[in-house]
Amino acid sequence: MSRKVVRTSKFRHVFGQAQKADQCYDDIRISQMTWDSNFCTVNPKFVGMIVDASGGGAFMVLPLSKTGRIDMSYPTVCGHTGPVLDIEFCPHNDNIIASGSEDCSVMIWEIPDAGLTTSLTEPVVKLEGHSKRVGILCWHPTAHNVLMSAGCDNVVILWNVARGEAAVRIDTVHTDVIYSACWNRDGSQILTACKDKTMRLLDPRKGTVIAEKEKPHEGSRPIRAVYVADGKILTTGFSRMSERQVALWDPNFGEPLTLQELDTSSGVLLPFYDPDTGVVFLCGKGDSSIRYFEVTDEAPYVHYLSMYSSKESQKGMGYMPKRGLEVNKCEIARFYKLHERKCEPIAMTVPRKSDLFQEDLYPDTVGPEPSAEADDWFDGKEAPPILISLKEGFATTTKTKEFKVHKTLLKTTTASVGSHQDSSGEVQSLKKEVKDLKEAIEELTKRVNELESKH
Repeated sequence: MSRKVVRTSKFRHVFGQAQKADQCYDDIRISQMTWDSNFCTVNPKFVGMIVDASGGGAFMVLPLSKTGRIDMSYPTVCGHTGPVLDIEFCPHNDNIIASGSEDCSVMIWEIPDAGLTTSLTEPVVKLEGHSKRVGILCWHPTAHNVLMSAGCDNVVILWNVARGEAAVRIDTVHTDVIYSACWNRDGSQILTACKDKTMRLLDPRKGTVIAEKEKPHEGSRPIRAVYVADGKILTTGFSRMSERQVALWDPNFGEPLTLQELDTSSGVLLPFYDPDTGVVFLCGKGDSSIRYFEVTDEAPYVHYLSMYSSKESQKGMGYMPKRGLEVNKCEIARFYKLHERKCEPIAMTVPRKSDLFQEDLYPDTVGPEPSAEADDWFDGKEAPPILISLKEGFATTTKTKEFKVHKTLLKTTTASVGSHQDSSGEVQSLKKEVKDLKEAIEELTKRVNELESKH
């Protein structure tokens, strides 16, 4: 008589709970585009969602606290001439958001602290270099102002956003549409999955292939790939019989460490991995459930934990960075689920009796401080993540990294980029001008006051 041993895990009883109706964002016309990106991005200040727009592309950015019914006339970010396909907040500055569109451009926007009061049509920077629609955006996790974009022109571009220019262009590697592209934890590698059924590890600065794997999944539907612990890679895809699968790979891409079949649904599974807990959440586009698994070092490596189910299917999903969670409620993840007409926060919580800080659930996590500037990173500087403790709670006490664009460096089509010395010289002279102007204004104000007091 053999008893099946149940694997012990502190995440066995993680449960998902949708927020009450008054904590949702209602009456938002979520985009009807059939594109497999998240359609939603979120940070401790704002939630951004791609919305339907007539005659162009738009997305909405709301302060997290602005729940309830959103007025039809609420301002949007609407500078693109084609539908927006992907949006992502900058990890180092909560007010900066990037958008990629069918109009082949990438735009960088700055959202005011209190949210938008009028619609935003002028980006801080417009990045042009793709010849077809731009469907994937991903900020560098640790280097400031480095953004990766991937388009339907089979090209990956790494942008130096502060200079407004393409620093690396990877255009000979992919033979078809790129389905997913992401960075590893310190941003020293890129992982892509492509319609040519090949998954590739790339050196981002050189644009060269480190390793590749053909047919990680046999089916022809889109594959998603993310890094998990120790350089391992987790993929979601489809079998030849169109069953949805999840697999785990060593970085040398031999046979999969594990390959599990889940179900026969048709939606692409979007994976969200939390390196602090080792839990991966799989959210199917068009599903009404979120499955979660624990990734460990022991076979079968990817252990099913549980599933959160609801009645309505999800059109997209935002994933809150760790520093935006409610630590005192033992929240280990929070999703922002898009319905047809609303956005619903879902908290994933580990049940604990104590309200003390749970060290085991919250090891030091990645903070908002970058560890390198764009120029230094492109020059080869390594940039391991700078970690922070969540013990005191962290959501809004951070000083965000100021977003600077060297207007003088934004390249015109032919001019080459000026050197650092020039820019610092120009900055000095601008500062001096500002100082002189301030002094002149003070002088004038004084004189006006004197004249007024005489009368």
